[in-house]
Amino acid sequence: MFRFFENLVNPYVDYAETDRPPQRLWPFLLAYSQPFKGLFIGATLLSIVVAGVELGLIFAMGWVVDILTGEPAAVWDAHGTTLILLALFVLLVRPFFQALDVLVLNNAIMPNFATLIRWRAHRHVLRQSVGWFENDFAGRIANRIVQTPPAAGEAVFQVFDAVAYALAYVVGAMLVLGDADPRLMIPLALWLLLYFGLLRWTITRVGPASQASSDARSEVTGRIVDAYTNIHSVKMFAHHDRELAYAKDAIENTRTTFRTEMRLYTIMDIALTLLNGLLIVSVTGFAIALWMAGEATTGGVAAAAALTLRLNAMTGWIMWALTTLFRQLGVVAEGMETIAQPLALTDAVDAKPLALTEGRIEIEGLSHHYGREAGGLDRINLTIQPGEKIGLIGRSGAGKSTLVKLLLRFYDAETGSIRIDGQDIGKVTQDSLRLAIGMVQQDSSLLHRSVRDNILYGRPDATEEALFEAARQAQAHDFIMDLEDPQGRKGYDAQVGERGVKLSGGQRQRVTLARVILKDAPILLLDEATSALDSEVEAAIQDTLYGMMEGKTVIAIAHRLSTIAQMDRILVMDQGRIVEEGSHEALLASGGLYAQFWARQSGGFLDTEAAE
Repeated sequence: MFRFFENLVNPYVDYAETDRPPQRLWPFLLAYSQPFKGLFIGATLLSIVVAGVELGLIFAMGWVVDILTGEPAAVWDAHGTTLILLALFVLLVRPFFQALDVLVLNNAIMPNFATLIRWRAHRHVLRQSVGWFENDFAGRIANRIVQTPPAAGEAVFQVFDAVAYALAYVVGAMLVLGDADPRLMIPLALWLLLYFGLLRWTITRVGPASQASSDARSEVTGRIVDAYTNIHSVKMFAHHDRELAYAKDAIENTRTTFRTEMRLYTIMDIALTLLNGLLIVSVTGFAIALWMAGEATTGGVAAAAALTLRLNAMTGWIMWALTTLFRQLGVVAEGMETIAQPLALTDAVDAKPLALTEGRIEIEGLSHHYGREAGGLDRINLTIQPGEKIGLIGRSGAGKSTLVKLLLRFYDAETGSIRIDGQDIGKVTQDSLRLAIGMVQQDSSLLHRSVRDNILYGRPDATEEALFEAARQAQAHDFIMDLEDPQGRKGYDAQVGERGVKLSGGQRQRVTLARVILKDAPILLLDEATSALDSEVEAAIQDTLYGMMEGKTVIAIAHRLSTIAQMDRILVMDQGRIVEEGSHEALLASGGLYAQFWARQSGGFLDTEAAE
């Protein structure tokens, strides 16, 4: 039974992806709700039916009170069959509709709706550019992905569990009182006006207060995760107290915003208690006055009293349900600031996969300053022939990493173009472009998974033997076989920890190298590929590196000039431009900037901060 309802909607159903999700709350929720339209209609109807059943019971109890004024035997003879049917209705029909209602809400809608939002939100965020992620806390992004789906699910739950039920119940209450005596509808109508006034006052304030509170919680998460992610720096610089103070500011802001939100609920509770007292006294008192005047039956008074007591119990629940609804909508609105942001870097409408035939790279008039007036690249023109090995050096901030990021299309260049085998990289699909490029970065962070998973990230369909061979070429196989994590997993199944923290810098770099070796892409980018290796290991894998380069177009960034001295051509960058190019010997002979770097280097390292 549970499985039937749980499978009524597939949260992973195919859908048309959009680069620009709806920016307003209700269109955003409506877009995510499309697979649930039928269930939402069913849930609404069931809420109305359940409310009708409850009101029917109150009406029936009033009728029972009225018929009990006669002799017991006569009452049973006249109404026995009806009483039995009423009992069967209470025992069988009422539980059936109640069960159907909760199965649709709890098992069909709640788990699947939150899952659908979480899946689609994560899918959309993963499509964002590297630059987008660099502009926010990873912890805050993750927090919004995590907290938005349950908030949206809770909002939907309250709509059908409370709002639809309450509306049906209020309408039905009017009809029940009207049947007893139409005049009893007057105090209820007046009370409803006051109740909806309080409701409006609360809701208009709870939404903004909830969003502010949610923003503050996300800020706390971002700051705490930032400290945990960089725990080595925190400990190394002994900044425990500094991090506590940094987090305390955000935590205190959370307390302040939450306190403001809770004040609203306290005012609401006090006002609601006063209103409910007015409801009980006015409706029940008026019913008693009509009975004393002989204008209402005892059953009518009993039904009116039961109805007001039931409304008294419900009003607090309805108020909380509605404020919860708008509080959760506030959380969703805050989450939308992340998960509904349009994609800034997208594939062209007619983008085709990159057709790589030779590996020729042509860069023309390339400039990129990250929206600033200085820094980045300035009018770069460069052609790299198929299979050519290029060394790239320059001071920090000269534009080397920017050139690599633009080649990978992590950003779109502000002006100019990059073509690979005659194809503008802005007009091919991003995935096909990056599949054609292998890169070893200076920051060799790994995924918090097994060594096997990390290496296979380069080529997931690789065989076990290809995996081992790539690790051997990267001088990694032997140390991998000696690994064991705290859970007892060994060798290639050992977990490497967040960002590979359980491995040394040299071990992480060798696993990264193995991943790129396994990928075997025709274009190779090396950004300080051996910076984390000791001299002995570096010497051992030099042959491997040169083997990796064979037949590939290569761009290698290095501060250790000895690692690029054998390149076909060396480019020297300064202030975003290529200021020198040529072979190692030619550049030394010219006595320019490269020769100065070579003369200043100590132990083979480039003094990138030295003055000209």
